[in-house]
Amino acid sequence: MTRRLRNRLTAAGLDAWATILPTECSGCGALDRALCPSCRLALRPAVHPVTRDDALVWAALTYEGVARHVIGAYKDGGRTDAAAALAAPLRAAIAAALTAVPSVNGGGIRLVTIPSSRRAWRLRGYHPVDALLQRAGLHPVPALAQRGESVDQVGLGRAARAANKGNSLVARHPLTGTRVILVDDIVTTGATLLEARRAVFAAGGTVVGLATLAETRRLLPPYSHSGQTDRQIL
Repeated sequence: MTRRLRNRLTAAGLDAWATILPTECSGCGALDRALCPSCRLALRPAVHPVTRDDALVWAALTYEGVARHVIGAYKDGGRTDAAAALAAPLRAAIAAALTAVPSVNGGGIRLVTIPSSRRAWRLRGYHPVDALLQRAGLHPVPALAQRGESVDQVGLGRAARAANKGNSLVARHPLTGTRVILVDDIVTTGATLLEARRAVFAAGGTVVGLATLAETRRLLPPYSHSGQTDRQIL
């Protein structure tokens, strides 16, 4: 079967399914598609570095427009049908973070995600970033845990986010000698990633990179600025 024929059969199947159970594109609201072709195109990764305090973060998308709608629907609207389209840009951001790591002898690099709060887990029933990594064929290590229940970061300013996340994470076990790339969905002020980095360092590990699916563009200039392959992801 040719690729073109497979695509036609896939499109025909989607049309038939949409007749039975209509849905909307989570990016633009168009009927009959979980994610329309133009919104899929808008989610193609454009990996770029951003800085938060002294940390360099690799982000695949900008959290606006289609990306904002699709990520929001995936995280908080139960639209897990967008997982495949979001997994590819997240993997691209991780690949960029890996490429930026200086080559050194020793063990591999672990992917560590930020644990969901108990409230978020109860509401969603899944961990959004872990699910995307698994969809991308990658395997995160559950190295961190929530020390307590922090409030939702949405709507908090820079100082409030930092205070909310301060000492909120702890390593589940010693990380001595472990090299880590921290992975999150959206970086805004960077408070969550910086707290995760602190927790890894406190447990004896080393954070060699940070990667996120998307970044929220900063309204103010940052205060300061500061080659490996997918085979090395363990």
